[in-house]
Formats: sequence, structure tokens, C-alpha cells
Amino acid sequence: MGPAVGRAQAADRRRGGARGKLSLGWEEMKSWWAGPPRGWGQDWERGQRSPPRPSSRCPAGTFPDAMASEGHSKEETLSLRRQLIGSEANDLALRLARQYTGHQDVVVVDHAYHGHLSSLIAISPYKFRSLEGQPEWVHVVPLPDTFRGPYREDHPDPASAYAAEVKRVTDSAQEKGRKIAAFFIESLPSVGGQIIPPVGYFQKAAQHIRRAGGVFVADEIQVGFGRVGKHFWAFQLQGEDFVPDIVTMGKPIGNGHPIACVATTRDIAGAFAGTGVEYFNTFGGSPVSCAVGLAVLDVLEKEQLQAHAAHVGEFFVGLLNQQKAKHPIIGDVRGVGLFIGVDLIKDLTTRMPATEEADYLVSRLKDACILLSTDGPGRNVLKFKPPMCFNKDNAKLVVNKLDTILTEMEKTMRSCETLQHTL
Repeated sequence: MGPAVGRAQAADRRRGGARGKLSLGWEEMKSWWAGPPRGWGQDWERGQRSPPRPSSRCPAGTFPDAMASEGHSKEETLSLRRQLIGSEANDLALRLARQYTGHQDVVVVDHAYHGHLSSLIAISPYKFRSLEGQPEWVHVVPLPDTFRGPYREDHPDPASAYAAEVKRVTDSAQEKGRKIAAFFIESLPSVGGQIIPPVGYFQKAAQHIRRAGGVFVADEIQVGFGRVGKHFWAFQLQGEDFVPDIVTMGKPIGNGHPIACVATTRDIAGAFAGTGVEYFNTFGGSPVSCAVGLAVLDVLEKEQLQAHAAHVGEFFVGLLNQQKAKHPIIGDVRGVGLFIGVDLIKDLTTRMPATEEADYLVSRLKDACILLSTDGPGRNVLKFKPPMCFNKDNAKLVVNKLDTILTEMEKTMRSCETLQHTL
């Protein structure tokens, strides 16, 4: 592994996974790990049987059509394109938006991440601020964070206030002669700190973007396919009256297997097809990948994993809120379904991110065989995105370990304060 390995991996290479089952993994020393955190794939609810396989009687060539049929059964107005990874899906969404609108510029939220291709790093403040900086054709609006953003939970209408920022930025861009092609946003910004945008924000932001001639792109790569519990898609949390122009999906379709998809309207897809420059990918629409995707969709439905996510997620958030009442370092617990964030702070008044404490807590949890990571602008938000099979017993185990470590941390801090006062 080179020097550019991710921080989470570079911080501690002592453990190596050998095999796994449900939300548990075994290393070579045969101890088990609980895995609530970082994976973007789904998982099977019951590990006592093998994942189901599509019937071998179905010819391989029909799997892409069958996969498309699953999508059309959800929404007849959509056109589907299959890719290999989520980054390719977002790259294609960008191409679709530009071709359809004839415009170039993109609006994104601060600290967003949409993929590792050059085109996507350019629209990902999370990445470009550490590299070549913000391109002229990219316009950044505030992250719709009601805990530490400019418009917080005490604001009378944070959705309208954050949407007004979209209007301000698009108006400013147009005054300079720029033309808006798209607004990209994760339906629930994860790298931004497990953010739950205020209800109504998407509708209002989309109005401003569409008036500027652009389209709305909902990135569902980390949050789609029932993870949020209440709905199959996270953008539906904004209300049944909201429909994006383009939706992108990634590895969760295949339980981590490389498969991705772009869904859009027939008009947008038709504008792209009209160029005569077709989208091509050697592995796109592979029968193997489509078979995997169909198996995952089958399990999500038959195992009722969406309802499971809602039920367990509500229970998990309840346990975490009990910890918030007990430990002052927990400033906020936010989440829906199995997408949850715990915002650690140094002080409730300033809400200063407890970055060092968060890093220490993650390290201690790893020693206890619980894998978590941190994110957000201050790298102080604990990210909980467990496999869809994560259950109440897993939640209890994680919270008990969290409570034990936080209690020890607070005891140590009190001892240090007492020592300082005696000096």
C-alpha cells in the first residue's frame, strides 16, 4: 500500500479480515468484529442460508433486460443506464446534464464528495480544496446542516434559507455570464457529516436550478435501496412531491459488487442519444453484475430489509440519544433508518468539533473490535452506516462499548483538571 492510502486504513493496519458473516467479521486470530460503519454495500438479513441466486434456467442475455424491468416497475418515466461503479454513474450524470441543457457549470454543496474521477473531484469540495482548488465552472453553496451550519434548528424556515443560498449563487453565476447545467447533491450528505437536509429544501433548490436552466441530480450511491427505512430512496424524505431529474446509484445495488446505474427522464436520455456518441463501457450491463443486482433486489424485498432498517434504526437512535443525555461530548444525534451520525463537540455553546476526541474514540472502538470512521468538515462526526442486516443486539453492543469508553474518557479528563488545579 502506497503513502496515499486513506487515513482510516493508514492509522491502524494491525488487523486483517479473513472472513465475515452478517455484520460480523473474523480476522486471522479468530476474534470477531462488529461492523456498523463505513461500508456502502447492503447485506443479507439472515446469514444461516446462502444468498439466493437467480434461476439458472434464465438465459444470461436476459439479465440486463430483467434488471431494467425492475427499474421500470418502480417508475415508468425513467430511462436506465448501467455502469460499473458509482463514480462512472456520476460522471455520466454530468455528461447527461450538460448535453441536455447545453450548459457547463455545476452547483454543489460544501464538503460534498461525488467520486474519484477527475470530472468528479472537480465538483467535490471535499477533494478539490486539498488539490487544485475550485474550478471556475463550479459554484459552492452551504451544506444544509441545521446543527452547525449558518441556518440551524432554531431558524423558522431553514429549508427556504438554504435554498435561498442556491438562488444567490446561481444568480451571481448568471450575472457573470455563466450557465448552470446541474445541481449535484447527495440525498443525505455523508462525507459532510451524516447530514439530514431540512424537508422542503430539495423542492425549493430545484426550482432555482431549473429556472436557471439546470437539472437536479440526486446522488443515492450511499443512501439508496431502503437504507433510510421510511422510503426506498432517500430523496423521498423530502416529500412525495419531489422527483429529481437524474438519480445515480452505486455498489449497494450489488451488495458491494461493482455495479452502478443512472436513472433519468426519457427527454434527458434522448438528448444524450441524439448526439450519436453512445455511452460505452466494456463491463456495463454485464450479465453477472445484473444477476447480482437482481439477487440483492430480491433479498431486499423478501427479507423486508427496508422495514428492518426503519425498525432497528429507530431503536439505535434511541439508544444513542440516551448517551447524548449522559455524555456532554455528544452534541447531536441525527439519522434516519441505518444512516446515523453522532456529532462530538468540545462545548455546547460554540459547538466546536471534538476532532481529537473523535479520533481517539474511533481508535478505542477498533480495539474493542468495532469499526467506525469519522467525517464532516471537522472530522468529528461518527458515521454509522451498517449492513442492512444490523440488528438490535448489534446496536446494544456498539452503544455499550461507546458508553464505557466515553465514561473512561470523562474520568480521565476530570483527573487532569483536578491535577491542573492543584499545581
